[in-house]
Amino acid sequence: MASSSLSTLGHSLRLLPLAIAFGLLLAGCASVPTDPAARAEYERLNDPLEPTNRAIFGFNEFLDKALIKPLAEVYHFLLPDFIETRITVFVRNLGEPLTFVNDVLQGEPDRASNTLGRFMANTTFGVAGIFDVATDAGMPRHTEDFGQTFGVWGIGEGPYLVLPIFGPSTLRDGFGTAADMFADPVTIGVNEANVQGLALGRIVLTGLDARARNLQIVDQLRSESLDYYATLRSAYRQNRRSEILNGAPVPQEEGQSGFEEYEEFDGIDP
Repeated sequence: MASSSLSTLGHSLRLLPLAIAFGLLLAGCASVPTDPAARAEYERLNDPLEPTNRAIFGFNEFLDKALIKPLAEVYHFLLPDFIETRITVFVRNLGEPLTFVNDVLQGEPDRASNTLGRFMANTTFGVAGIFDVATDAGMPRHTEDFGQTFGVWGIGEGPYLVLPIFGPSTLRDGFGTAADMFADPVTIGVNEANVQGLALGRIVLTGLDARARNLQIVDQLRSESLDYYATLRSAYRQNRRSEILNGAPVPQEEGQSGFEEYEEFDGIDP
């Protein structure tokens, strides 16, 4: 019975981004301004659901300050740096198969070969992925997901969305997150193994590790931003455009977010 309940929970988590994306589109959108200047700004921000997004953002902030951040602080305090680094490398290695799938779908054979080589090297010579021997061997890490793949395929990002728990997104990336969860080879393998609690444990560990790595940067952003919501919105969209271009400079007309000094920030979502 417990195994069945965990399986149901895992399935629900995989469907969550897709359901939220539909729900937000059906929610009351802010009316489109008729004034030309206001209309231009409205289209530039591409955030027609801003009132709903800000409400969800407020919920996420409450959840982070009340639960997620304190857990991450305890996690960071209790674990020696060496162990914490090993966990980071381990959870990142588990993400390599999904990156490989998306490298292939984006028609990037060289990057796909690099990703496959990294996963094989780190899983074998890196002691089940707890050491990153691949980077030292000349195979640098990169990440890809279905949101990026959809972007490479020419699918527009759609309106900006803030998803409960998952945080900043767009309509395209919301569907991409759902696709990631369904098509991730590691997730598929875990589900096939049917090991009680393993899928949920991976999600929790990945999210907790990511939040712990960004404790100082998130605090700094919160304290320095006049509008933290707007700062994250701008930073997220600029970062995603850069990722789709595989690190190439974002065209100047896309604008700058003022986020460049936080290059090490790599998100707090699972």
